[in-house]
Formats: sequence, C-alpha cells, structure tokens
Amino acid sequence: MTLRQDPVPADTIPDSILSNNTHSNNITSADSLSVPIYNGPDTTRMDSLQLAIYHHNKAIDDSLALDSINRRKKNGIDSPVHYTADDSLTFDANSGYVYLYGNANVKYQDMNLQSDRIYMNLDSSLVHATGAEDSLGNIVGTPVFNMGSDSYQNDTIAFNFKTKKGLISEVYTEQQDGFLTSKLAKRNSKGELFLQHGRYTTCDEPHPDFYIALSRAKVRPGKDVVFGPAYLVVADVPLPLAIPYGFFPFSKSYSSGFIMPTYGDETERGFYLRDGGYYFAISDKMDLKLIGEIYTKGSWGLSAASNYRKRYKFSGSFFASYQNTVNGEKNMPDYSKQTSFKIQWSHRQDAKANPFRSLSASVNFATSSYERNNLTSMYNPQSYTQSTRTSSVSMSNTFSNIGLTLSTTMNLNQNMRNSTISMTLPDLNISLSRVYPFKRKKMVGKEKWYEKISLSYTGHLSNSITTKEDKLLHSSLSRDWRNGMQHNIPISGNFTLFKYLNINPSLNFTDRMYTNKIMRSWDETSQREVTDTIDGFYNIYDWRMSVSASTKIYGMFVPWRKLFGDKIVAIRHVFTPQVSFNYAPDFSTSRYGYYDSYQRTDANGNVSLVEYSPYSNGLYGVPGRGKTGSISMDISNNLEMKVRTRNDSIKKISLIDELGASMSYNMATDIRPWSDLNTRLRLKLTKSYTFNMNATFATYAYELDENGKPRVSNHTTRYSQGKFGRFQGMSQNISYTLDNRKVGNFLKWLRGERSTKNNDTDNSTDDEEEGYNRETNEDDTMQKGQRGARKESAGKAETDEDGYMAYSMPWSLTFGYGISMREDTGGDFNYKSMRYPYTFMQTLNFSGNVRISDGWNISFSSGYDFEHKKISMTTASLSRDLHCFNMSCSVVLAPYTSYNFSFRCNAATLTDALKYDKRSSYSNAVQWY
Repeated sequence: MTLRQDPVPADTIPDSILSNNTHSNNITSADSLSVPIYNGPDTTRMDSLQLAIYHHNKAIDDSLALDSINRRKKNGIDSPVHYTADDSLTFDANSGYVYLYGNANVKYQDMNLQSDRIYMNLDSSLVHATGAEDSLGNIVGTPVFNMGSDSYQNDTIAFNFKTKKGLISEVYTEQQDGFLTSKLAKRNSKGELFLQHGRYTTCDEPHPDFYIALSRAKVRPGKDVVFGPAYLVVADVPLPLAIPYGFFPFSKSYSSGFIMPTYGDETERGFYLRDGGYYFAISDKMDLKLIGEIYTKGSWGLSAASNYRKRYKFSGSFFASYQNTVNGEKNMPDYSKQTSFKIQWSHRQDAKANPFRSLSASVNFATSSYERNNLTSMYNPQSYTQSTRTSSVSMSNTFSNIGLTLSTTMNLNQNMRNSTISMTLPDLNISLSRVYPFKRKKMVGKEKWYEKISLSYTGHLSNSITTKEDKLLHSSLSRDWRNGMQHNIPISGNFTLFKYLNINPSLNFTDRMYTNKIMRSWDETSQREVTDTIDGFYNIYDWRMSVSASTKIYGMFVPWRKLFGDKIVAIRHVFTPQVSFNYAPDFSTSRYGYYDSYQRTDANGNVSLVEYSPYSNGLYGVPGRGKTGSISMDISNNLEMKVRTRNDSIKKISLIDELGASMSYNMATDIRPWSDLNTRLRLKLTKSYTFNMNATFATYAYELDENGKPRVSNHTTRYSQGKFGRFQGMSQNISYTLDNRKVGNFLKWLRGERSTKNNDTDNSTDDEEEGYNRETNEDDTMQKGQRGARKESAGKAETDEDGYMAYSMPWSLTFGYGISMREDTGGDFNYKSMRYPYTFMQTLNFSGNVRISDGWNISFSSGYDFEHKKISMTTASLSRDLHCFNMSCSVVLAPYTSYNFSFRCNAATLTDALKYDKRSSYSNAVQWY
C-alpha cells in the first residue's frame, strides 16, 4: 500500500486546520491512497445563529491564514514538495511535521531523498531521514541523497530545502575511481562537503583492504579533495606513513597538473628523482607532458611527450628525450660524460579520411648511447639488446581516373652496435597500373591475341647516404649522397596453345639516370688509383626477355575394390611441369659504353689492364657483365585421396600437398652450367600444422687438384657418374603449443569419451582439433583480459554443479625447435667417399604461462644454444592481483642478470602515490690501474 500526496505546497495548508479544536490534531490514513483534506462543516444543516457564528469565525481564520501564507512565502520553500511512502504517512498539526514510513521518497526541485523513514517540517523547510532497525537488529533502508550530479549514501541526514545545506552522518560517496566515507559531514549550498574523521580508498569492498585516514577534508564533487593530516591504513593496521596535507584531483575531462616524480638509487649515477614534471591539457585533441630527471652525481635529462587525435582524420603521438649522463667521479678512471637523445613519432591516418591520399609515420631514432644510459631501458632486455632501429615516413596519392600512384618515403636504418646510419631522403615512386594498349574500346567478336599484351610503368627517384651518426649533419649532398632515377617498363602477354599449354612471354626494360660518373686512372708516381668525379647527365639501360610454358596433367587412380573395398573412392595425382627461358645480351661490350679500362703499371714495371664501370657507385648499379641465357625447369606434384565416410559423405584427404624440384641450365657458360637441384616437400598433417622441408643436392662431384686437394669439378657431374646429387643440407623449424585443454581432451579421447555429434571417426577428430584451437584461444583471451585487472569477485572460488570447489589451473607451453644440416667444407675431407662431413645446427626455444589461481600468473621463456652449449636468454615473471594492488616480479638470468620488483595501487588516481619499486642495475666491471 502506498500513500501519496502529490503535490502539496507547504504554504497551501490552511491555519484553520491547526486552530480548529473540533477535529483531531493528527491526520492518519492507512487505507486510502491520499491524505484527506478538511473542507469545513456542512453549512446546509446550520440554523441562522450557527451560520452567523460560523461566518464570523471563518473571517478571522481567513485573515490569520493570509498572514501565515505571506509569512511562509517569505521564509519558506519556493516549489512544490512531492512525497510518497509505502507504509504510512502522518501529519502532526501542532508541530507542522509530516512523518513518512516505509520506502519513503521526497522530491524537491533537483533533490531526491529516499529512505525508510523521513520526517519534515514544512515551516522551517527542514527534512530529516534515517534508516530503520529490522528484526535482527540491522539498520536497513538508510538514506540515499541525490542532488544534481551529487549522490551520497549515509546513516542520517538533515537537509534544508531553502538554504540547500545539510548535516550528514556516516556519509558514503563515490568520486571517480575512489570512495569517500566520513563519520560526520556538512554540506554547504555549493554542494561542497566538509568531512571529519574521513576515509579515502579505491577499494570497492564494504570493508576496504586499505584506506587513507583523513582527520578533516574538503570535497568538491567532480573536482578534488583537499585534506589535512592523513595516514595510511592497510588491513585495519595504521602504518607510520603520514603526510601533513595533500589533495586528490577528480576530473572526467583533461586537466593540467603536476606529475609527481619517483625516487631511487642507481649504482653509477647516485640518488635520483625522475619522471616528474607538468602535464598540459591543451585541448580535447592534443596534450603535452614535460618531465625531467636529475641525479646526485651530475646526470640529468628532459623529455617531452604529446598525443593528438582528430576524429575521422588522424591520430598519433610524439616523444623527444635528451640526456646528459655522467658516470663515476671526476679525476677517476671510470669517469665519463656523454650526451644522447631519442625521437619517436607515430602518425596514423583514418581510413575514412581520404581513400586516395594517405600519410603514415613510424619514427624511432636514438643515438647509440641512449639505451645504455636510459634507466628504463636498462631493465628491459629486449630494448637493451636491440641492435637495429628502423624509421619511415610515407605519403601516397592515387589518381584513380588514370591509374597513377605517387608515393614518397623517408627511410632511416640505424645500427646500434657500430652507430652506422643509412638514410634515404627522399624516396619517390611513380607507378602506372597495367594497361592493354592494343585492346579495342568496343569488343566485337573474339579477343585477338595481341589484345592480351599489357604493359605497366614504375619510376623510382632516390637520394641516400650511409655514414656514422656524428658525420650525418656534416655530409656533402653532391659528394657523400648517392642519387639517381630508375624507370622500369615490363611488357607481358598470356597465350594458350593447343588448349592446354600456357605461354607467358615477357620483356623487361630498365633505364637508369645518374648525375655524375667516376672516371679512374693510375698514377705511376704515387702508385695509386686516382678518381675523378664528372658531373653531368648520364643514361644507361638494359633489357631482358623471358618466355615460360606450363600445363597441368591430371591422373586418377581407382583402387581395386576387391582388395580395398569401397572406402577409398579415388586417388588423384596432379603433375605440374614448367619450363622457362631467359635471355639478356652482354652489356659490357664497348658499343654500350658502360665499362671502361685503364693501364696499371706497378713499381716493378708490370703492366696490367684494369676494367671498371664509371657507374659502379650509382644508386641502382650498372648492367651486369656477360651474356645471360638460361633454361629453368620445375616440376610439382600433388596427391589427394577421397574417402567415403560412415554417413556416406565424401571427404578429401591430402596425402602430399606438394613434392617438387627445380633446376636450371646456364647456356652462357661452359663452367658448371648446371645448377644445384632444389627439392621441397609440404605435408598437411593437421588443419593447424603443416610440415615443410627444403633440401639441396649438389650437381657436380669433387675431384683432386694438382696438389691433391679436393675441389668442385667444373664439368663432371654426379649424374654422369650414375649417382644422385650430393646432399648439401636441409633446414626445418617445428613449433607447437600445448595447454591444459588439449591434454584434457586428448585424455578423454583415449578413454573413448568422444563427441557424439558426428559418428564418423575422421570428422569427429577434426571437430575435436577445431575445438582444441577454439578453446585454447578463448582461454588465452581470458588470461590476457584478466591479467592485472581489478576483479570484483577476487577471492571467491568457483564451484561445480555438486557444490565442490572447481579445480582449474590453466597453463600453456610452447616449444620451438629448429635444425639445419649443412656440408662442413671446413672439416676433414673423406678421400674414400670423396665427401665432406656434415654439421648440424640446432636451436631450441620454449615459453610458457601458468595461472596457479585466480589472480596469480607465472610466465617464463628460455632456450638452449647447442653451438655454445649454454642456456640462452632466460626470463621469468610473476604477477599477483591483490584486488586493490598489483604485485609483479621479473628476473633475467642470462645474458644480463637483473631483477625488478613492483608493488603499486591499481587505481589510476593513486598509482603514482602508493607504489614501491625495487630494481637491480646492470653495469660493466671497472678496471682500475
């Protein structure tokens, strides 16, 4: 049953009700849906004397009521008050209080108060709310106060409608990632809270794991909390960690502010303060973070980081850092001073911005000493041992109406070991899509053979240099940089002869343009080669042609039914032979002018002729010497079998996915014209694993020279000796991931607990394999999603259908094994078999992950180096989610031994305030003399 008065303005209750003694002072209704309003006595039953007395008294009451109304309009509330209650509503005429019982609710303007018991005074604009005690002695139905965006849960509240001030006991409110509680709080008209004996925590449990005890605090909802003396309490144990004052900022949007630094001790550079600075919230589309670091022994550094984003246009980030590193003490052998810097830029264009124009950047440049001096990189083995860095900035524009694409790229390759830089700036590419110049615009009849001829164009303009870091900015554009332009025009066709033979002729024309050439001569006086760079415009070209023929031959074998039955439907063999011919003339002849020579006379008077190319240092090289003419042969085999399943369906099984071999013959040489025989094998063992193996067999045999030493024969082949090619070697890599679900399903399969959805043995096996992959992926996703996350159900064990605790310890183990076999020409030669011994190179890597319980994660990776017979880089890490805190520990055992321990709060608000980091330092030993 719900009692409702909606609306009842406080200034509309007549004082006649309060002054009339002929009616009860208490109006109580427990059976009706609304409070009855007194309308006065029935005047139709009065005589003339009673009627006169009634009108006299009514005039007096009306004058008193008017004065009361004027007084309440001046001092009372301004809007109607809506109030409801599920149990009962009582109005006290003497005191002016309204009592609401049972899930009571009072609404006034944007204020909403809900509690089990509410009573309000309409004259003083006050409302009080409190909970009720149930049969077990527990307080239920405690007040919930909402006003605008503010929301409080409390034990008792007193609120003034007019002044919008309130007094709250046992307040509980959520501010962004944190929760505030207080024994006593006062709310002012601005919505600010003044707390006494408060608590702040980011733990969402009713009994928090930790909190910061605040003696007094001021809360500006949605902005910040400023507090006086405070100390940390963990598991109800006060810790001797106190601060005289502080504040927590709350903001749902970007806001500028200081970044608190971290402190610690480093062996080489002393005590430090690092990663402290200021954050600038420039706008919703861009920000800027400036941080620095300083060490007691003189080292310092500055960094700037920015993120930017424009919706549906682009996004990216920028980072720049400068370091001045001082190691050791002055006037000591280990003293050193070094400057280094790093620049990172990442830019991504939204695919919706422009379908024909794009800009992307991935810049990662750092001096070779930066990672060695950066404290963060010293504890990251991957970045510390990184030997190369690659940076690129690319932009492209496509003209779709003519099929033309323009793209330019800046590339930078950096070798961190020897500080070598290879830069290309710019790198311009022009490409024209394939066109058919002889094709008719209006097709009539069959397509002519010449209409299948197509051509395309690719142009490449580049300017590059390879130098050291310290010489890059001092290099000369004309002398140190290499530049040029290359044009490539391929012409090809596709024809069919005799319906089954595919013929593919092609002609490739390449043109190179250079701005200088280098002429060489011999200086007899100084006995050295002299070079002379001649500027100008030089054009060189070459061309080559090829033609290939291929076909497919199908063979079908049906097994003898009396022997094999009807299960095998047929076996199909696909044989694919291919022959190709390549030809290019000798561009080193004098008529092309691409090569030159000079006469060299040494100190003894010996004369020799030295041939060279003035364009050998060109960016795109020079056409090769000698005529080229080769015939290449390749064969490929595929073997498949179709079988009939139990449900009378057809299933295809791959017996040999590919078995092939290739070999070529060079018609332009008389010395070892036959190439080695290359073979390949590919088997599809399961749907998720394919076995690949490549092997090489040498064509020419060994023979002994005049000194009895072995050498490869120039003419004698193994095949002419009636033997197969000499085995040169093979390589194979195998990797496999094993987890608890695969092992569990395999054990069920051994016990006969197989899927009943499909009665066919082969199909059910495939279904189970697919199930293995699907369940493994879901398990991996679950592990990644829960790692380091804040769990609401942390500590609660799952149970099975019988009510017992469900045992689950997901784990995964990945093995990677690689082996290669090669002929060891440096070993002892066996003169009896005329062979060198073989050597094996093996690599073994493994990694794994174990979740021993909810919140515990262990991961590791290692390997074995068979060549040095040592364990390769080994890392292990452990992490524990402690609901409000996260603990992690990692260790590197080889080749750099280090450890890292971290304990910090999960909430972003306190992650920099409540944390503890302990790291080891790696440094080389100092040699004292």
